[in-house]
Order: sequence, then C-alpha cells, then structure tokens
Amino acid sequence: MTMRLALALSLLLVAPLPAAAGSFNPPEGCTGWLTVQARACRVSNFYKCAHDAPGDQWRADFDQEGLFFASRIDAEGQWVESFDMNPVTRQTLDAGASDPASFSELLASGVDTFEFSLSKDNGQRSNVRGFDRLTGRTVTIDGVALQETQFEFTETDPADSILRRTRGREYIHADWRLFFAGPSEWDGGSGEWLPVDGSPVQFINPGEPGFFSTEPLYECDAVLSSYRPVKAIQGGRHVD
Repeated sequence: MTMRLALALSLLLVAPLPAAAGSFNPPEGCTGWLTVQARACRVSNFYKCAHDAPGDQWRADFDQEGLFFASRIDAEGQWVESFDMNPVTRQTLDAGASDPASFSELLASGVDTFEFSLSKDNGQRSNVRGFDRLTGRTVTIDGVALQETQFEFTETDPADSILRRTRGREYIHADWRLFFAGPSEWDGGSGEWLPVDGSPVQFINPGEPGFFSTEPLYECDAVLSSYRPVKAIQGGRHVD
C-alpha cells in the first residue's frame, strides 16, 4: 500500500456517519491549523504534514454525509494531488506544466495564467487552462481581510472535449497562500451554467469552538448532496 493510499484510507476512517457531528483528526504526522465553515453546506479543515514539502498544505472537505474530498496544494497554490472519496480516486499534477500556476505571480503582477495536465489513478487524463486576476477589492469575512479575484478555467480531455469549466469570483489570503471559493458558475460539459457559491462564512482557529468540526452549518439541505462535484471544485485553487 502506498503512503498516499494509506492517507486516503486514514481520512475515510475518521469520516463521520451520515448526518452525524464529529471532530476530524488529521493523519499521523499532520497538524491542523484552520477550519472554514462555508456556504453550500461544506466545512473544510486545513492541515500541514511533516513529511510533505515545505509550503504544502491539505484540506479535507465534509458535507452533511461526511468526508467527500481531500486535496494537497503547494506554496504556489498548484493542485499537487486530490482524492475523491466516492469511490476513492487519486488525481495528481503531471510534471512539466507549460504554464505552472503561481500564487507569487498573482500577488506580484495582479494576474496569473496557468496551463497544466492532471492524471487519475483510474487512467483518466485531462488538461487545465485558465487565469486568476486580482480585482483590487478587499472583502472582510468574519474579521479576516481577503483579496477578491476573478477567475476562469476549463478542463478538457485528451481529445479536447470539455469536461468542466468554471468562472466567477474567489478570495485569497496572501499570508496563508490559500484560495477560497466565492460566487461563481460551473458547467459540467453540457453548455449549461449552474450558479454556485461556496463562500466562507466562519474562520475558526485552534482552541476555538468548532475547530476541526466535521459538521457543516450553513445552507444544508438534502438537495445539496447532488452538488458534490460542484463543491469539490471550489475553494483552495477552485478545488474547497
């Protein structure tokens, strides 16, 4: 068993039963540092692991049915790897991106373009192309000042057919090197845009009530369970 598969399984083992409240424990060697309660019935727990490269950080996403997505980004906000949990599928960033995503470039110039490829362990491959742009607007949510961005990206298969695309607004925290979801639109390849908004509502630090909770608090409804693929592309490089 690879270390990454073991990590995915360890995440699954701490997932709560459907509709049950709980507390998330990160895998061994990892330390939690932030919980974000968001709209669209999602709570995200952020943690860092000693065995990862400096600047890497993980996010584990829960809805009312439990853990559904986990992802790791690097210091530049690149999608290093992610896990869908139903069923467990790992996706990784291919080496040699023609235009790597760069959080540093976004902060320095106000805009960053990116173009890279992803591979899943089930054999599926895809290409991603898009941009992030600072709007110059600062938004304060739960006492935390965030910079607003405009973004757009398209993911295509090797035949250049559209798998998904999304556009809209997000928020970044320069010191945390994180993206957070905002009001946006999503298209799963049908040509029909679906409005979604996974904006953060609460930022919870260690020691505060609700830290590392697995129970989402906002806009939870049974209908939202059908939007798991949408929620998985939001927040933390378009992917919270």
